[in-house]
Amino acid sequence: MTDSNRIQTQSALDCGIVLREAREQAGLELQEVSQRLKMPLKVLQALEQGQWGLLGAPVFVRGQLRSYARLLKIDVEPFLQRVELETTPPPELVSHSHTPRFQRVFESMARRAVYIVITAAIAVPVWLATRPHLNGGDGQTASLDVPSALPGASGDAAASPATASSRPPAKPYVASIAPLPRPSAPALRLRLTGDSWVRITAPDGSTLEQSLLKAGEERSYAGGQVARVVLGNAGAVEVQQSGSTVDLTPYRRANVARFTVSSEGSLAPVAD
Repeated sequence: MTDSNRIQTQSALDCGIVLREAREQAGLELQEVSQRLKMPLKVLQALEQGQWGLLGAPVFVRGQLRSYARLLKIDVEPFLQRVELETTPPPELVSHSHTPRFQRVFESMARRAVYIVITAAIAVPVWLATRPHLNGGDGQTASLDVPSALPGASGDAAASPATASSRPPAKPYVASIAPLPRPSAPALRLRLTGDSWVRITAPDGSTLEQSLLKAGEERSYAGGQVARVVLGNAGAVEVQQSGSTVDLTPYRRANVARFTVSSEGSLAPVAD
């Protein structure tokens, strides 16, 4: 261990000792602090033990330290200035379920073609049924020139109005229009209820998003666009998949969620 690393480790341990002593003097248990700050117990233990490198991105660690210090009414800024927070980067994973670009384009065009066929199958019969000029001239009409039956009139002339009136009236057409398919919801949507560091990686390994998102922001991604997701503050992120909220518990560790997204949209945890 170099002198620089030894100084950083000692500073982190000193800060953890200050946090633990301040908590004990305030008469607080770790469980009570966890409930007040909505912070996992493992994160609080790592902060007090100086194991900051296990908690994820530096911005996330600083936020947790400052929240803990505000609760205990102490100042941890001197420790943060002496310590250069370093984290172990998550392992780079290679997606084995990558879908080639031409296949995604073909599948998208095929889905659109199906929608067009379904729409035509519904709309064309309705249009034909509601066009009166295509009914072959079978509409029931009566001549206005036929005189009413008069005394002494011939039998044929008297019977004509009766014959015309005895014909059954034309029945109106009833068209049944089925609802058209609704556009599907985005394959993956992120809603921020608090600040969180986010990294989104595409199937080809390129980075779609890597930044600190603020509360109230949203991100939406289409199917096949996302291969891997890392959420620095998972408790402040609501993840929706095809309109349904995802439980992040299987993918969380110390409030950092990591998972992969297959081309079919299924989620899987990232093995450390």
